[in-house]
Amino acid sequence: MRARHVASVAIVAGLVLAACGSDSDSTTEGSTASEGTTASGDTTAGGGGDCVVGVSWNNFQEERWGKFDEPAMKAAIEAGGGSYVSNDAKSSAETQASNVENLISQGANVVVILAQDGEAIIPAVQAATSEGVPVVAYDRLIEDPAVLYLTFDNQLVGEMQAQALFDIQPTGNWVIIKGNAADANADFLRSGAEKVIGDAVAAGDITIVGEDYTDNWDPANAQATMEGFLTAENNEIDVALVQNDGMAGGAIAALEAQGLAGQVPVSGQDGEQAALNRVALGTQTVDVWKDARELGTSAGEAAIALCANPDPSAVAGAASFTTPGGNDVSSIFLEPIPITQDNLNVVVDAGWISEADLCQGVDAGSVAACP
Repeated sequence: MRARHVASVAIVAGLVLAACGSDSDSTTEGSTASEGTTASGDTTAGGGGDCVVGVSWNNFQEERWGKFDEPAMKAAIEAGGGSYVSNDAKSSAETQASNVENLISQGANVVVILAQDGEAIIPAVQAATSEGVPVVAYDRLIEDPAVLYLTFDNQLVGEMQAQALFDIQPTGNWVIIKGNAADANADFLRSGAEKVIGDAVAAGDITIVGEDYTDNWDPANAQATMEGFLTAENNEIDVALVQNDGMAGGAIAALEAQGLAGQVPVSGQDGEQAALNRVALGTQTVDVWKDARELGTSAGEAAIALCANPDPSAVAGAASFTTPGGNDVSSIFLEPIPITQDNLNVVVDAGWISEADLCQGVDAGSVAACP
């Protein structure tokens, strides 16, 4: 079942907010009031509203979490009269389960979870909802019908990645470097790509000579995987379908070592500054941009709405989505934008990246966004 796309993130505009009735201090011992990020992994808090929103980050490895998602989410929560408290699991599923419990003990009325492992976190989610604390599954699916699943359309991201590569090179040897196996997004992205390349693979026009998951979406692991694929195929690789920007950087480093950077089309997603610069330089073909500011804002507004009414299906913009596990989950899907050299101006005009950063090292006039 295909979920409805939501282009606008003003999902709770006009909602009359109700206080959530917690007077608990939103910081733990040793934590400090925060106007920055949780990159250190310490629990941080901000604001002083009655609706306490606890956010469990899986890690701050990806540039976007601390730079875009968290500030937007925190601002939306505080604009809605709530307060923000968070912690960082540092890529540990076990730590994240404890962190969720910790957030609730601090008085969180709603918990937003960016899951390290969508399956391992289910008992913690069930414990939260059994205590009347609603849960937002942020950017990554949690297979529990009680959550509000909030993300970009990841199947569509996979389609966009594959289409941009297929338009350039619809035949030959392809490799696919997927994200963490414990993250449902890796398989959503892969299923989206299959819609584009499946027929060509079946016809023998495309041969997938290498495909593997990448622990923690780690760029170094992706680089090692790409190096292995290149060695196995004597460098005869025509396309690298890579599922995010950090890993694309690792794959491109492996290609560069063989003098192939810019010759082999490579995909990514997330709109990382370095990746957008690579698109301008021509070493990365496409970067599917998910404006994380929109997702963070949407999550903050949804959390405030859940404080007023804990029913996720009542959140404005939510629609039912049938998960791969057969659960009907209330979901909000935002729509991404594929960025290539032809439309780099979109991210500059949106204030996502400066022209100077985008065009660093790029020959003036070689792309329209770098005059």
